[in-house]
Amino acid sequence: MKFLKSTLSFALLFTALVFFNACQSKTETQEEKTPDLNISLAQWSLHKSFFGNSLNGDWAAFGKMLMESPDSLLKGTLHPDDFPKIAAGYGVNTIELVNTFYYSKAKDMAYWEGFKKKCDDAGVSVGLIMCDALGDLGNADSAVRMKAVENHYDWVKIAKFLGAKSIRVNAAGQGTAEEVAMHAVDGLTQLGKFGAQEGINIIVENHGGYSSNGEWLSGVMSKVNMENVGTLPDFGNFCLERGPDGCLKEYDRYKGIAELMPYAKGVSAKTNVFDANGNERVMDYSRILKIVKDAGFKGNIGIEFEGDEISEDEGIKGTKALIEKVLTEK
Repeated sequence: MKFLKSTLSFALLFTALVFFNACQSKTETQEEKTPDLNISLAQWSLHKSFFGNSLNGDWAAFGKMLMESPDSLLKGTLHPDDFPKIAAGYGVNTIELVNTFYYSKAKDMAYWEGFKKKCDDAGVSVGLIMCDALGDLGNADSAVRMKAVENHYDWVKIAKFLGAKSIRVNAAGQGTAEEVAMHAVDGLTQLGKFGAQEGINIIVENHGGYSSNGEWLSGVMSKVNMENVGTLPDFGNFCLERGPDGCLKEYDRYKGIAELMPYAKGVSAKTNVFDANGNERVMDYSRILKIVKDAGFKGNIGIEFEGDEISEDEGIKGTKALIEKVLTEK
């Protein structure tokens, strides 16, 4: 009997050790397969295909229609409902939504239940939702600023439901750089508190105005000083002053990206034009992604093509190929 008990004990111990080692090996294998940097697709890369001739250059009329009849703006050859399947066709597993394509769906959870199923069926997940046209988080009027904060609540909840980690917001406002910074710190702090309750990051893109100044935006981040409030450095959005023929004054993009990376919870790989070798003609992607990697960033690199010389389809494929090429450089 003692021999039998000893044999059984040994057998159980041996089985437990084998099971433990198998689990450990499986975990290690899973970790090895999980890359530090993942390529995602920003929905704005297909904005022409979704909006069609609604994008006629009259942004005042576009904004008015967005408030009154947002779905009527979707006049393109593609529909935002199909974005999960479209994105999967490019070989990406993470998508970044833009709220203006779904402006009428802010409180329609039945719609988002269906959308989540489409994501599951396509094998993609939502990484973040880019939020625009919800008010200025840096507005000088505290009541108006708080209304802008509250306008983001629905999208925080949608992000949580879809399993996203973040919503992207804008730190906009009127006044001097110091005044807008002060008000933006307050707005972002208030929204950050709500985001923290829901487990969602609030991330700010360099997206025009003062926010395209890396020093200004990093200064706002340091004053907010919240774990779930960060940045979404966009490789291309560093224009400080625009004229009728384009950008008149631009912030040093490499300096700006370096300043924003310590707070980054995602990056936006903007592209516009490519040379014959598939490199971005204006931006040094090798230099940019070195800054990203040197900052210790781990997360999504979002394809965001905005060019006019080639189609959106070609631009997305070209951007993905460029990122993949540069990431393999030593």
